[in-house]
Amino acid sequence: MKPRISVITIGVDDLEASLKFYRDGLGLPTEGIVGQEFEHGAVVFFDLQGGAKLALFPRADIAHDAGIETAGRSPTEFTLGHNVGSEAEVDEVMGQAIAAGARLIKPAQKTFWGGYSGYFQDPDDHLWEVVYNPAFLPKD
Repeated sequence: MKPRISVITIGVDDLEASLKFYRDGLGLPTEGIVGQEFEHGAVVFFDLQGGAKLALFPRADIAHDAGIETAGRSPTEFTLGHNVGSEAEVDEVMGQAIAAGARLIKPAQKTFWGGYSGYFQDPDDHLWEVVYNPAFLPKD
């Protein structure tokens, strides 16, 4: 398998509310909800660096598409990491997320490995880590 992960899709309960959080609250670029003309097809795509996409897809529609039962939320299944260029930027992004309606889980602080990070949960309980990792500085 080649490392070609280009879309990360997260399940949401309320597509409109999640769109507002990510687009209006966090400022991620999107064309909004697409695919509404299809049953079980409404989805939101956000453009990320390097051509990758973050997608929001209703949980029930993910279950329908995959042919499985809808499962409950579990914020510890995975985290989404947002790497930034400084400790001050961690604080800025954390503040922006909280102002947009995220729930603060762990305030930003120095880490044991020499970085700086904090955690918040989005409206659907997905766990985000905002991190300044000096070994993995982002390319802007």
